[in-house]
Amino acid sequence: MENFNENNIKYLEAQNRVKKLKGFYIHAIVYVLVNLFILAQNVESGESIANLNNYWTAIFWGIGLLGHGISVFLPNLVMGKDWEEKKIRELMDKDK
Repeated sequence: MENFNENNIKYLEAQNRVKKLKGFYIHAIVYVLVNLFILAQNVESGESIANLNNYWTAIFWGIGLLGHGISVFLPNLVMGKDWEEKKIRELMDKDK
């Protein structure tokens, strides 16, 4: 019975990981499509491609996408599992 629970937990963790990956991939695809559309609109209206004002959306959204990617692919970089466990214990001790 213990093996079943262990497998079930691993399955749920893998399922959660796949949801996070899927969310990132969708975010990245939308980022590329929207920014291509904005770029095409600027080119069509005759604006210079070298104009930095055309790229602010891509720059700031790209920073957000980078943060999303870090949270998905390097989840233990800033606040890893050890931090989570330590914080849980700290809050449990505080509630006593």
